[in-house]
Amino acid sequence: MQSFFLAIEGVIGVGKTTLARLLQPRLGTELLLEAFEENPFLSDFYADRARYAFQTQMFFLLSRYRQQQRVSTLIRQRPLIADYTFGKDHLFAQMNLGGDELDVYEQLYTVLAERVSMPDLVVYLRADTDLLMMRIAMRDRAYEREMDPCYIEGLRQAYERYFSSYTRSPLLVIDAQDLDFVKDASALAFIEGQVRTALGIGAYQRTLPQMESVGSVRASAAARETKRAVAGWDAVGEFLAANEALGRVGTVLAERAQGLPHGSQEMAGALRDVTGRLRCLARIVGVEGWENQP
Repeated sequence: MQSFFLAIEGVIGVGKTTLARLLQPRLGTELLLEAFEENPFLSDFYADRARYAFQTQMFFLLSRYRQQQRVSTLIRQRPLIADYTFGKDHLFAQMNLGGDELDVYEQLYTVLAERVSMPDLVVYLRADTDLLMMRIAMRDRAYEREMDPCYIEGLRQAYERYFSSYTRSPLLVIDAQDLDFVKDASALAFIEGQVRTALGIGAYQRTLPQMESVGSVRASAAARETKRAVAGWDAVGEFLAANEALGRVGTVLAERAQGLPHGSQEMAGALRDVTGRLRCLARIVGVEGWENQP
């Protein structure tokens, strides 16, 4: 297989990392995932953006640059999918910084950007602010709980402006508003087909629909899926949903260990969600004995 470097982009909550994980086995690639949770300033930034913007942005810039230095080595071994581009750092900086802080940042970014490999294809996932906020709430990361919808809307507009004139590498724009690629096997297959065509890595087996007909794609493509394939990807979707719910349980436990306030209702809801998802997963894969569990 020819080597390639694919990067997935989009606003917070659009599903970049999830799509990267789902495409990895289908395209036979390595994964490069952004280590955003390593940023010690991130939770403070969401609480007080003006005060902590510079520290947060400089940490991200250097962290992302360090990660990007692995790209040339990784793509010599296998194709690579990343859930971000280095250029996103500049987009966030222009939104969050100003004055002397932005000047200092710009000088360093210009030097580092020249040493970063460009993707062979960037996939830009689009979604409206309401859907983004819903997904952010569902994954329930502690530092995102007070996320301002106005900030997300401003970020969405910044992404739209950025990619409307993007020319640094080939770009594939996918409207993810009505494509549930976690639970809908046909939606994921559609995106995979678009990516394969854009990268030129082999013809896809099914006839590819146009983006304008996305509304009809799901019904017609689903009819062509075999029962076994759909069940398999339904199982993947339930597993990811259960894993996300389990993450909420872990967040509450961590807050309890740190002596922070936590809600028993939140814990109960997360546990119910985990149990429900596991029951669905067991039913899909044919494991008996779970249906009647309390």
